[in-house]
Amino acid sequence: MIRRAAINDLDLLAGLAAEFNAADQHPHEEQRVRRALIPLLADDDAGVVYLIGDPVIGYAVVTWGYSIESGGRDALLDEIYVGSSGEGIGGKALDSILEDLRKRGLPRIFLETERLNEQVRRFYARHGFKEEDSIWMSQWL
Repeated sequence: MIRRAAINDLDLLAGLAAEFNAADQHPHEEQRVRRALIPLLADDDAGVVYLIGDPVIGYAVVTWGYSIESGGRDALLDEIYVGSSGEGIGGKALDSILEDLRKRGLPRIFLETERLNEQVRRFYARHGFKEEDSIWMSQWL
């Protein structure tokens, strides 16, 4: 169902990322996406990229963070995308990813959703995620 992506999957992942960004109406910069993926595909120091399905129809990117509140290293589900929906593939993939993170000894995973995307929040809630009162803020440097 899922497997760790490798450097030879870069072109496939770049295409899937373009689909994801188009579906979510995010700006897509091919070179920035490739630059960000390369270290994640080289080793697990910064996080891990999973390919979903056989044949591959999606991907997920999990990066490592560090938090006193979490007791050290934690995880961020940065992106998850499944090209076809309604078959339960995304849920099965998410469950497999969470199991892999447990085996890696990570105590906590975070994610963000678009404020208006209630459907995706219901999906995550079915998989054990809970909304928190925190509000993420960001600034491009």
